[in-house]
Amino acid sequence: MGSPAAVTALVSASLLTLGAAPAASAGQLPLPARMADTGRGTQLVTAVAARTTSTTGTVTWWDLRDGRWVKAGSAKARFGAKGLVEGTVRKQGTNTTPTGLYHLPYAFGVKAAPAGTDYKYRAVRGGSWWCQDNGSRAYNRWTEPRPADCRAAESERLADYPTQYAHAMVIGFNYDRPVRGRGAGIFLHVNGSGATAGCVSVPVEAMRKILKWADSGRAPHIAIGTTGGRTAITRY
Repeated sequence: MGSPAAVTALVSASLLTLGAAPAASAGQLPLPARMADTGRGTQLVTAVAARTTSTTGTVTWWDLRDGRWVKAGSAKARFGAKGLVEGTVRKQGTNTTPTGLYHLPYAFGVKAAPAGTDYKYRAVRGGSWWCQDNGSRAYNRWTEPRPADCRAAESERLADYPTQYAHAMVIGFNYDRPVRGRGAGIFLHVNGSGATAGCVSVPVEAMRKILKWADSGRAPHIAIGTTGGRTAITRY
């Protein structure tokens, strides 16, 4: 039998011959596997920008299969005209996209849901509004019709945005327990002519694919963040 050093070398060579490889480093794992939380569901959308001043980035949607996250699709994304900001300190009217992890309560659209969509989907009508009036009891809610305490000038009539809201999903930012002045009407929707007022947007075909992919029974969430720093998406 050879020396210990020779044996070690022989074993190492054998492992390489058999194709054995060291465990994957954290940087090689799929993005959801490197995150602090994914919402405890088996579907996830990630929206990532290079930095907080960015107005573009990438949206990717993922499936958890047999304990491993697998990419289902991706697309170029747009963010707020003033970039991104931590959701807990965001202020309404700043044209910033809130970072964080959020649920996706339901989808909606001016157009009918794409064939194969299994997500809760609300049709936009002429009287469909999203109330953004801080003084209204309907703050950060779909209203139909618009209540008297929700001023039209402080709200969005959804049908007025046939391109952006052809198809959309509500992002649960400031939704369950709304904080006045933090922001309302944050959606994942179809691209308009440029950066958004705080939403995340993608090309129309990508939005249609996301709607057909999403399964409410699998509790999909969306995580919004940057590649590093205080708003790094891996923190969420």
